[in-house]
Amino acid sequence: MKKFIICAICAICGFTTASAQKFGHVNTQEIMQAMPEYEKSRTELEALAKQYEADLKSMQDEFQKKFEDYQKNGTTLPDNIKQRREQELQDMDNKIRQSYQDNQQALQKAQGEKLQAIQSKIMDAISQVATAGGYVYVMEMGSLPYISTTLSTDVTAQVKAKLGLK
Repeated sequence: MKKFIICAICAICGFTTASAQKFGHVNTQEIMQAMPEYEKSRTELEALAKQYEADLKSMQDEFQKKFEDYQKNGTTLPDNIKQRREQELQDMDNKIRQSYQDNQQALQKAQGEKLQAIQSKIMDAISQVATAGGYVYVMEMGSLPYISTTLSTDVTAQVKAKLGLK
């Protein structure tokens, strides 16, 4: 009988504790897009992509000129020079392909680094807001199948304020 009473008291305490817990939700995409760092990083990444594109274009133009010259004069060239030009064209083509892959990887790395810094700043702000507000959980809107907006508090505005955003 004593065990039953103790279990009942623990269960009642557990229910009252559970009902006192605060839950929050946040829209980090909205916060990120409001950050000046996000716009700055996006602009920098676009400039980097344009630079890579311009470099590849110049390499392709040079390849195209040499290829057209080879097609025009290839039949009159001695075999050893013809083979050298073919090898040169093949090497240029490989270099263009490798440069494209390297540029894509560098662009992805730069994007990852810039977004990581922004996301870290947002997560720190969410943590500070959650701690100050006494929230047990702060969940990302849209990350779960359903979040009750009536039983959960939207802390997006508080996180934006913490970051100094409007």
